[in-house]
Amino acid sequence: MLARLQQATTLALLAVASLWAWWFAQQGRPLLAAVGAAGVVFSYAAVLALEMTLMARVNRNDAAPRATLPQIVRGWWSEVTTAPRVFCWRQPFRSKLVGDQLSGTTRGVVLVHGFVCNRGLWNPWLTRLREFGTPVVAVNLEPVFGSIDAYPATIEAAVGQIERATRQAPVIVAHSMGGLAVRAWLDRYEALGRVHRVITIGTPHHGTWLACLSQTPNGCQMRLGSAWLASLAARESDALRRCFTCFYGHCDNIVFPASSATLAGADNRHLEAIAHVAMTYHPDVFRELMRWLDGTDAPVPARTHDSPEG
Repeated sequence: MLARLQQATTLALLAVASLWAWWFAQQGRPLLAAVGAAGVVFSYAAVLALEMTLMARVNRNDAAPRATLPQIVRGWWSEVTTAPRVFCWRQPFRSKLVGDQLSGTTRGVVLVHGFVCNRGLWNPWLTRLREFGTPVVAVNLEPVFGSIDAYPATIEAAVGQIERATRQAPVIVAHSMGGLAVRAWLDRYEALGRVHRVITIGTPHHGTWLACLSQTPNGCQMRLGSAWLASLAARESDALRRCFTCFYGHCDNIVFPASSATLAGADNRHLEAIAHVAMTYHPDVFRELMRWLDGTDAPVPARTHDSPEG
């Protein structure tokens, strides 16, 4: 469903830009044709700038390291260059390009995307893990705009596939809302003993300010201080949270305040000057996965807001 929706959105955007360019070119106004078409195509950059402005304002009172203006600009640019590849290419047109892999005897990986995403988000990860011969399954969480409580069954099926293929507990990597879906899975299936590590990337563990603008069931669940988040947290143990590595950033344009992407007792890792979707492809995140797959997962002291890792 999401792939078709994003296909339609991408093609409609290109059609509007092309129509604008053709119309004004026919009127003998080539400069307006070019500038207007570019404005249509790159209008998302202005939306990202607005998100960054809101993020900087909300983060002023947060415990996470304060982002400087150059860092915010770098974060904005990271998303400007990443978002079209994800939302206009990988997810709408290439989500089935790289399949799951269940062969191999090494520990496996389950990849869980976030809000308004699908498994196409993970194409670069899937390609690399297949090259390494790592068993890996990437899920599609549906319904796209449904409750997060609808997603644990999908994660359970994926974990079961990896368990049967490898006879080992997998590492789960989750982006954004996907991390909440994983926590809901751990809660519903009492599955702490069935996961080797959970790595979250920009997950709104305590909600996000931006969710106040959402009216979808999963969006409402991600509001700051939501009853759903409080109920989930109340049922979790300290042992569960010690199983998490949480990547968060002061230039995350979707999940802010920044510290809402951390968990008490987890290994919280700060990423500088990089935005929400682009965080997925930060080399530190993939290195963390490989550390747990390679058996070099010696205990690492949890990062605090006062000792960020860049």
